[in-house]
Amino acid sequence: MFFASRPEWAGRRSLLAQHMTSLRTLGSSDLEVFPLALGGNVFGWTADEAASFAVLDAYTAAGGNFLDTADSYSAWVEGNGGGESETIIGRWLKARGNRDDVVIATKVSQHPEFPGLSADNIKAAADASLRRLGTDHIDLYYTHFDKTEVPVEEIIGALDELVKAGKVRHIAASNISPERLQESLEFSDREGLARYVALQPQYNLVSRDTYEGGLQDLAARFGLAAVPYYALASGFLTGKYRPGTTVRSARAGGAAKHLDTERGRQVLAALDEVARDHGTEIATVALTWLAAQPTVAAPIASARTVEQLPALLGVAELELTPEDLTHLTKASA
Repeated sequence: MFFASRPEWAGRRSLLAQHMTSLRTLGSSDLEVFPLALGGNVFGWTADEAASFAVLDAYTAAGGNFLDTADSYSAWVEGNGGGESETIIGRWLKARGNRDDVVIATKVSQHPEFPGLSADNIKAAADASLRRLGTDHIDLYYTHFDKTEVPVEEIIGALDELVKAGKVRHIAASNISPERLQESLEFSDREGLARYVALQPQYNLVSRDTYEGGLQDLAARFGLAAVPYYALASGFLTGKYRPGTTVRSARAGGAAKHLDTERGRQVLAALDEVARDHGTEIATVALTWLAAQPTVAAPIASARTVEQLPALLGVAELELTPEDLTHLTKASA
């Protein structure tokens, strides 16, 4: 982690210095990241460029330095083609002149023009991401969704070439089975090639079996850091979804379904209790529980507006007691 030497960023460096003790080393890499990764999936979707810039400014001013995006964000929006999030982040980096202040993670395999994980596609997609981001390197490059028809030897070989070329600093995997992850890690070690340093699984208080077990065991064994997505269960763990309420959100359907489960109701009750005891937001408690789990370095959460950020950033300050953590873990069992 290093910072630009431009005089106009002296104030920003001072703010960031206050949070240096909060930074966590990402697995076996040399990357030091804030304990909350800012999700870029909303940029170019539910947050336009001006709103995205405001969120990015507020996040970094508070000490945040870990931006998570993907080349496919947000191809699912009518009129979009993919790459909108990377483009907005790239414009923001250029406008602020702060590339060296942030850790940028992006992903490959889902862009409509660059689908899959063939060696040629990985390298072409990386070049396209670099152009959109306006940078000469990606700090953390994920395989977004594993493609089992492609041998791990081909995938790791292509990623290793990107690392050796200086286009990628470290590699990671998302949405991969324990079997394929282990095969990939063992191949990297056997051949002396770049090895995954992080894993991005779905993981939160109402979705624990998506990570705990085989994937978590492998992460611990090989020294990988987990950077969970859906950390707030599409907004359910913010506490705004309650019986009899209607929430206007692009994710409302996925979030509200947890109200119909006993686990969802138990988790909400436990979050209410712990948040009340600490005088903090429910979302902050949910993220802090996640950040305290074995192997987890930084949960991912996104914000459409600056007003949504404080509850997310609180993960760097809140300290839950062992009793709090146990209570939440039991409620989510």
